[in-house]
Amino acid sequence: MREHRLEVADVFREHREEFLELWGHTVSSQQRKALRDIGVCRTAALGGHVEECDQCAHRLIAYNSCRNRHCPKCQSTARDQWLAERAKELLPVPYCHVVFTIPDQLAPLALQNQRVCYSLLFRAVSETLQQIAADTRHLGAKIGFLAVLHTWSQNLLHHPHVHCVVPAGGLSPDGFRWIPCRPKFFLPVRVLSRLFRGKLLALLRQAFAEGRLEFFGQLADLAEPARFHAWLRKSKRKEWVVYAKPPFGGPEHVLKYLARYTHRVAISSSRLLSLDNGRVTFRWRDSRHGSHTKSMTLDAVEFIRRFLLHILPSGFMKIRHFGFLANRNRSSALALCRQHLNAASPTGGPAAILTREQQSAVERRCPVCHVGVLRIVDWLSTDLILSHEQVHPPMAPVDSS
Repeated sequence: MREHRLEVADVFREHREEFLELWGHTVSSQQRKALRDIGVCRTAALGGHVEECDQCAHRLIAYNSCRNRHCPKCQSTARDQWLAERAKELLPVPYCHVVFTIPDQLAPLALQNQRVCYSLLFRAVSETLQQIAADTRHLGAKIGFLAVLHTWSQNLLHHPHVHCVVPAGGLSPDGFRWIPCRPKFFLPVRVLSRLFRGKLLALLRQAFAEGRLEFFGQLADLAEPARFHAWLRKSKRKEWVVYAKPPFGGPEHVLKYLARYTHRVAISSSRLLSLDNGRVTFRWRDSRHGSHTKSMTLDAVEFIRRFLLHILPSGFMKIRHFGFLANRNRSSALALCRQHLNAASPTGGPAAILTREQQSAVERRCPVCHVGVLRIVDWLSTDLILSHEQVHPPMAPVDSS
C-alpha cells in the first residue's frame, strides 16, 4: 500500500470538533456542509462502487466522492469534463488573461454580503471590459470572455478577484469582420482600473440605497448612510489593481490556463507539508516580495477557519461567460467568428486538443490496458465496506468521481 499523503481532509477530520467548539456559532450551513463533506470524501463513510473495464474486464473498488465543489479531491474530474466542453468553443487566435482585484478595504463588506457583492463584482468586470473594448480609441469591437471568481490569497486570507480569459480581438459593431487587437497589447490597464473602480462603487451605492447590504460586527457602523458613503470615498481615492498579460498562445495554451484557474479551491493538498501538534504547515507564494515560495504554519483551527472563508453561497456560479460567449448567443456568435477567421470548428472533437491525462480523466480510462473505459457495475454500501475492512486492511482510496 502506498504511503498516505497529507490531505486537507486529514486536518478537517482531526480538528473539526475543536473548530466547531470555538467557531461553530459563526458557521453557515454551507460551510458546515463543506467541513463535513471534505472530511469524509472517498472514505468508507460514503460507501463505494465497483468499476470494470469494458475491454479487459479489470475490476477495482473505489470509495465514493463527496462531489462538493469546494473539495480539493473532487475537482480534477469536473475540471477535465468542463474543459472538454470549452475546447469546442476555442478560436484560433491569441488569448489574454486579465485580473480585476478589489482593495482590501472592501473585502470585509464582500465577505458579509457574498451573494450581492460577488455578483456586483462580476457585473462591474463585465461592463468594464466590454465598454473599453467597444471604444474605437482602443479596440472598437464586441468581445467575448470567460470570468472566474477567486476569493483567496496564497496564505488563505480573503482576497476577492476575478480572472478573465479573453480572445484577443472581437467582432466589429456590424458583425461583418473580426478585429484583432494590437500585437502584445490588449487594453490599457489604467483605463480599465479606473472605470472598474467607478462602476463597482456606483453599484455598491445602489445596493445600499436599495437595502440589499447587511452590516454587522466591525462594519455595523456603516449601516448609517453618511458613514457608508464616507467609507466608500476612501476607496475611490486609491488606485485599484487590474493586471493584464500580453496576448499569449492559441487553444492548447488556453486550455492549460483554464485548467489552472477554473476549478481551483482555496488550497490543494499538494501544498500541505505537515500536520503536527495541532499545527498545519503549507507552501505559499509571497507575491508582495518577489513571488518567492515560502512555508507558513497555522494553528489547525485557524487553517480551517481561513479555508471556510472561501465557501461560496449555495447555487452561486463562480464561472460566467460574457459578450459573444454568453450562453444565449454563444453558438451563433462563435460560428460567425470562425467564418470571419476562415477557421473550422476544432477537428476531431474536443479530445483533439486535450492532453492525454485530461482525456483519461474525462473517459475514466482503464489503468491496466489503457484502452478500455471503466464502467460502474456495482454499488457497495457503507456497512458492506466496513464489514470488509474488519477482515481485510483498509483499501487504498482510488481517485474516482
